[in-house]
Amino acid sequence: MYQTNQFRKNLKIEVEGIPYTIVDFQFVSPGKGGAFVRTKLKNMLNGNVIEKTFKSGDKVDKPDMENVEFQYLYREGDHFYFMNVANYEQQPLDASVIGDGKDFLKENTVIQVLFHNGKAIGIELPTFVELKVTETEPGFKGDTVSNSQKPALLETGAKITVPLFIKEGDLVKVDTRDYAYVEKLNK
Repeated sequence: MYQTNQFRKNLKIEVEGIPYTIVDFQFVSPGKGGAFVRTKLKNMLNGNVIEKTFKSGDKVDKPDMENVEFQYLYREGDHFYFMNVANYEQQPLDASVIGDGKDFLKENTVIQVLFHNGKAIGIELPTFVELKVTETEPGFKGDTVSNSQKPALLETGAKITVPLFIKEGDLVKVDTRDYAYVEKLNK
């Protein structure tokens, strides 16, 4: 169990059987009455954000959660197939569980799958992935001086912006948190 004085951003708690992540919190000590903690909580099952107030000293449960390492194998329709790296069992996950993570899933990518009470509720991608540029406009000589950007399509279907010197076939490092180009990699 967690007490309100242990609250911090990104802490995972369970309220009324539902897992939440603390998005923001504020300790309030009014002149009259008891202190309390005002929080913004993100529902880990459906992504909704709610505001909830807890009295100082209230206790909340720790959610029954587990992170398991999986390797991405392939996609078939709306299902993505993964292999548990510990016991080699295959696990299909629905596109709704994967969310925007599908934009960075390449064969053999190792990810973390988050389970709540034995049910997969989300994934955590590696912070950086290396992907090949499959489509982009050609850059022009002399354009490399400015900090101009152009759109690019990656091998997984993700669309990002890259510097003008990037060509089709180049390998780039991408930050999965914000779809940001990080650097060009040598082949």
